Amino acid sequence: MSTILKQEERQRCEIWTRVMGYHRPVSAFNPGKQAEHAERKHFREAICKL
Repeated sequence: MSTILKQEERQRCEIWTRVMGYHRPVSAFNPGKQAEHAERKHFREAICKL
């Protein structure tokens, strides 16, 4: 059973990414770096079947 939360009960999800070998929250980036992060392409590597 899923519960629908009211807006005031919700919690912000913090997104982290790896930069130069260590992890940082995207919220700590300057505006230019945040825009660059938003433009990144995400992909999933397909499983190769022989």
